[in-house]
Amino acid sequence: MIDQSYYDTADEIISHYNRTSASLIPIMQDIQAKYHYLPGELLKYTADQIGVKESKAYSVATFYENFSFEPKGKNIIKVCDGTACHVRKSMPVLEALYKELGLNGTKHTTDDMMFTVETVSCLGACGLAPTMTVNDDVHPKMTPRKAVEVVHELRGDKK
Repeated sequence: MIDQSYYDTADEIISHYNRTSASLIPIMQDIQAKYHYLPGELLKYTADQIGVKESKAYSVATFYENFSFEPKGKNIIKVCDGTACHVRKSMPVLEALYKELGLNGTKHTTDDMMFTVETVSCLGACGLAPTMTVNDDVHPKMTPRKAVEVVHELRGDKK
């Protein structure tokens, strides 16, 4: 259950758009950008506010891979496992992140909500493989050691 401030924020976001079905995706994107996920209660609320059936809103939200109903951490790390990255050893990078953050293939977000680690099929930076992004900033030619260093920097750990 979310508190009233979430609905107030949704109202603020919705006010920037026309209350039509064409506004559904941009509104959902803005809500997700604010909270790092799409709370189901806000999806229903948004659908009601713009006159879209709840089933249609859920259909759109589940069709697009970018939308998530699960809360994500402040820092979203995406590790590419496309062909170029995979053959250049992206999986040891992912494993190092999992180990450093206490995550695994089923637990993607740290308990303190500081980090979420995801794998993606391609980041479009094959020449820089293996590649990862942190909050959409590209980190090229990653190694397990470099990935852990990035985590330490984000945490503000002293050397």
